Amino acid sequence: MTEAMDDASCGSRYSIIEEDLVVLGEAFGLGEVQACRFLPNGLMNGNWRLETAEGAFALKRIMDVPLPLARRNLAVLAELADAGVPVGRPVVTSSGETVAEVADRGYCLIPWTEGNHRPGTELTLDQAADLGVLLGQIHRSLNDDRAARLLSPGPEQTPAPVTTPASAQAEADRFLALIASLDSPTAFDAEAAQALGERKVLLDKYGSERPATEVAAGPVGWTHGDVQHRNVLWRDGKIAGVIDWDRIRVRPFGEEVARTATVQFGGEDGFLDLERTSAFVAGYRSVVPIPVPALADAVERLWWKRMSDYWQLVFHYDRDDHSCDYLFLPAERFLAWWTERREDVQEAFAAMP
Repeated sequence: MTEAMDDASCGSRYSIIEEDLVVLGEAFGLGEVQACRFLPNGLMNGNWRLETAEGAFALKRIMDVPLPLARRNLAVLAELADAGVPVGRPVVTSSGETVAEVADRGYCLIPWTEGNHRPGTELTLDQAADLGVLLGQIHRSLNDDRAARLLSPGPEQTPAPVTTPASAQAEADRFLALIASLDSPTAFDAEAAQALGERKVLLDKYGSERPATEVAAGPVGWTHGDVQHRNVLWRDGKIAGVIDWDRIRVRPFGEEVARTATVQFGGEDGFLDLERTSAFVAGYRSVVPIPVPALADAVERLWWKRMSDYWQLVFHYDRDDHSCDYLFLPAERFLAWWTERREDVQEAFAAMP
């Protein structure tokens, strides 16, 4: 290799050994791997940019889903590429497989797509609408006859569990007790304890307003699962590609619309850009005419999920994985902002195409 592999700062979970690259280069017919650069944007898998004799590629070590499920998702990806969705077509090995296994490690390879990730308010209103149109196209394409050959028929309804206020309070108390038992608490521990105290106040005040049923409203179908700025590439003002298809499964469409908007246009900044959210929703509804009540239901369910969930703390304290620590406090600020403005948020999601 002509360039050293820069994985030392990523920890063993995201490391790749040179012997794997040799095997992968042969399996995928890449010739010599000339350079391998770790990509830090991915949260759940290991990702690298490879420079090879055959060009540039995105290499992923599959860590977040079982390999059989990854193979199914990659097959779907090829169908979406045929349908005109901006996705990279998976490269197959000399034996025709989309996943190459080295020992117990599975890898897939996609031709490199040039582009940039554009979070939040970096998008114009027209681009926000384009993102909504794209999400609508993804939903339609995943549920058309071509993809149906690979995806088994999904249920007409999916479970929508609603965490009780008592369970959410108990989980907050569990983390507070864990933090209190630490011999040398860090600044993160102190901030987490304060945020948990504030969350308990919100749970006391708004627990009675949680969703009343465990059945989500509106249309259900196959979805991407994580359309947001880390997984969308832009080039010259247009969407150049959508990546990370590990979470394809059946969900209410409104759930993905609400999640995409709140991650893309809110969260890390502590507030939701309502104008861009409206443009995004209008774009989506120009492709998939989802009823407003279904979106309203999805938005309230997502609000309560954020109110009753502590996934970043699960990573930090239960898994000793600190890769998502930086997301915790912005998410807490966003939850407080959202809770004070639920009617304004609902109005943004009622935008007409």
